[in-house]
Amino acid sequence: MPTYLCTAAAGLLDAARKQAVAAAITRAHAAVTGAPAHFAQVVFHDTAPGDVFIGGVPLAHEHVSVHGRIRAGRSAEDRAALIRRLVADIAAAAHVDRFAVWVYLLELPPAAMAEFGHILPEPGAEAAWHEALPEADRMRLEALAAKG
Repeated sequence: MPTYLCTAAAGLLDAARKQAVAAAITRAHAAVTGAPAHFAQVVFHDTAPGDVFIGGVPLAHEHVSVHGRIRAGRSAEDRAALIRRLVADIAAAAHVDRFAVWVYLLELPPAAMAEFGHILPEPGAEAAWHEALPEADRMRLEALAAKG
């Protein structure tokens, strides 16, 4: 369901900070949207020095960029609440200033997305979607939820 791509300079986020950032993103997304936490995916990309430019010059400060791909259909208030929480929680987890955290939410129509082998439901319809899945798929998802 939601996929968050986090980009930071190589070495800025060690394994512990990546775990903390991933947990913060997952908690924020689940709390604000109501979507199950085990659906959230967080992927990290490290950039080499000189790979990020602002104003045509290499970025000279710590920076964490997060592009969240989420299902469309949530209110403007929920999107704003999610962005504010992501900025604060990512800054705390990554041990960087809020100034260094940039968040972009990209909304995709659920009918244009498939995960776990199935087209995704509209926001708020997750429970019905889950119940309509073939039993084997429901069991696999429930096993994921139990691990998370």
